[in-house]
Order: sequence, then C-alpha cells, then structure tokens
Amino acid sequence: MKRRSLLLCVVILLQIFITGCWSRRELNDLAITVGLGIDKIGDQYQVSAQVVLPSQIAGSKGGSPQSPVNLYKATGSTVYEAVRKITTLSPRKIYIAHLRILVLGEDLAKEGISPVLDLLARDTEVRNDFFIVVSKNSKASDALKILTSLEKIPAMRLYSSLETSEKQWAPTSTVTLGTLITELVTKGKNPVLTGVIIDGNVDVGETQQNVETVDSPTELKYSGLAVFKEDKLIGWLNQEESKVYNYLTNKVKSTVFYINCPEGRKVSLDVFDAHSTIKGSMKNGKPEISIKQHIESNIGEVQCRNLDLTNPKTITQLEQIANLKVQQLFETTIKKVQQEYKSDIFGFGEVIHRSDPQAWKKLKDIWDQTFVNLPVSVKADIEIRLLGKVTNSFLEEMK
Repeated sequence: MKRRSLLLCVVILLQIFITGCWSRRELNDLAITVGLGIDKIGDQYQVSAQVVLPSQIAGSKGGSPQSPVNLYKATGSTVYEAVRKITTLSPRKIYIAHLRILVLGEDLAKEGISPVLDLLARDTEVRNDFFIVVSKNSKASDALKILTSLEKIPAMRLYSSLETSEKQWAPTSTVTLGTLITELVTKGKNPVLTGVIIDGNVDVGETQQNVETVDSPTELKYSGLAVFKEDKLIGWLNQEESKVYNYLTNKVKSTVFYINCPEGRKVSLDVFDAHSTIKGSMKNGKPEISIKQHIESNIGEVQCRNLDLTNPKTITQLEQIANLKVQQLFETTIKKVQQEYKSDIFGFGEVIHRSDPQAWKKLKDIWDQTFVNLPVSVKADIEIRLLGKVTNSFLEEMK
C-alpha cells in the first residue's frame, strides 16, 4: 500500500515538471520564412519575407497551379517595425527561426549594414546558420521574387547553390551572421559577402513561366565578392580576384583553373587541396607580410597537341607556368585591394597582431593607412599529382 502511494506521488510530481513546452507555437499560426530581404527606401527599411506554402511543397493535387512561396513586403523606420507590419498583409505571424538566406540590397549595403543586423543577432528564435549575400545591381526584394527550378523554394536554392559553389568552384564565400559580426567588430579584418545577380527579366522570373521551360528565362546567379570597409560596401572583386581571397583565407576546398600550353592552347588543373600560410613580421619598425600558397592538383583536361605528359620535365614545366600565373594573380589582386579599396579584407592586420602584439598596439589605430603601402611577398608552390585515366591526350595521335 505504501509503495503504491509513493508511486502515485512520484507520478504527480513528474506531471508538474514535464507539462510540455510553455512557449510552443502552433504551425497553423506561423508563416515559415526561409528567405529575408532588406532594402533601404529613402530613410525607411523595406523588409521582404519569402514564406513557404506547405500545401504546394507537399505536392497536393487539384486546383490551379500556385507558387510554392509567397513574398510579403512592408516598410518601417526600423527593421523590427517593418517585420511586424507584414502582419497587415499576411494572415500569420512571420517566423524566421528557419531562415536560410538573408539578401541585402546593394543600396543598403553602400549606406551601411550594421543597423539591420541587430534584430537578427538579438532575437532568441533566430539561429546563426543562415547565409548572408548582397543583391548586386538590384533590390533584395527582386532577388527573392525569382522562381527557380530543381529546388521548389527559391531561398533553399540560393542556400544550397552557395554552399555547393564554395566547395566546388571557389569564387563564392559562405558567410553566416556570427562570422559577419565578428569581422565587423575586429580591427585588422574587414568583411566580404557574395553577390547575387538576376540574369534575365524580373517580371518573367516571378511567374510560373520561368520554371516551365528547359532553359529558364531568368536565373539567380552568384557573381563575385562584395568588398566592405567597416560596414559599408565599397566595391566588387571579379571571379579570379574572388578566388584569390578564398585561397588566402583557406576556404578553397576544390576548384579548377587553367594554364596556357607552350603552343597557346590550355591545360585545366583540378585543385583538390590548397593551403595558404601567411606570416607577419616587423622590419625596421614597419610591418611586412609573406605568403606561401601551396596547391595540389591533378590534370583535368588537355587541349594541347604537343605535350608529352609521360615526361617528368613536362610536368615540371607546367608546374612552373602555374606557379607564375598564381603568383601574378595574387600580387595583382592584393595590390588592387590596397590601392583601390584600401580595405584589409585578407586579415593581414590580424596576422601582425598575432606575430607582434606590442607592435599592433601602435598600428591598430592607423592600420587603414598602413595597409595601403604594406609590403607583401608571394610565393606559389603548385604540385601536379595525377594525370587521370590516360597519359597523353588522343589529340597527340591526330597530328
């Protein structure tokens, strides 16, 4: 009898502590937002929320065809106000805990992005694993309008494409909220964000017609990196320059680049391993940077007719050509960023800080001016490992 009474008391106590989630949200009351766009319209912020329509994603049949997402827009004096104003359009509250992509308009980025990040950093429901990009030559709201094929949800397509592109191609870079804020508040390292462009007509891209053909008339495409000085967009890196940035920040996992054959055609190299070693030093009271870029690659494609890949001297010659090309590209890119943008996106200031903390105390307040004339030496070390299934190309037999 006593055991039964004791068991009953334990059960009652457990019910007090496991009564469920006090802050639960019913799915029927929420508008799941996977893409968020922020633009500056005059002195107001325009927020665009790409909301998933569960019935369309589930593939329900019947009725007229409908877009898998809706785009709701509202304007306010602050980002938070604009988000809440969306409730005048949406029958459900905007829920951004599952956010995958944040698109910032180019005009907003030029004025400064830090004011719009506080809400996302402060909100307890928001996770920090979404990517942040800049809409190049267009508004963020337009980028979120475009319907995409393969991935039904455009925001998920942007997220997955950026993630894959960084791993396989290299001119793009995935930046999360935590990383961006860290670089904004750290002296000696300015941030970059990947740019997304609308390739085609926006009006066509937001209709079902855009996903009904094999070759979509309008596409979203990543193009180059946006260079920031503090929190303001000041310029863009092209494709090759963006690769250099990712090499120097050790973000390149795999990519392809080509070199010219001795007779003028091209050889493609498949990079499968890359590591950049950056060292800082003080010489006669002035900072210097030395870079050693190691790259391991395989032969991916050969267009040359007079190239004997079975000869070790040929491989050595190709490595020397590749070393020279990479070294020149690094030097040109670094010099452009120093002279044109005057923004240390490579983190050379952090390198000096680590190598000589005492010297950095004197340099940190004048680093922008110091960075412009900072001596940087580059040495490339490229190794070609494998040739693929064949040695010499069949083009050699066609001579």
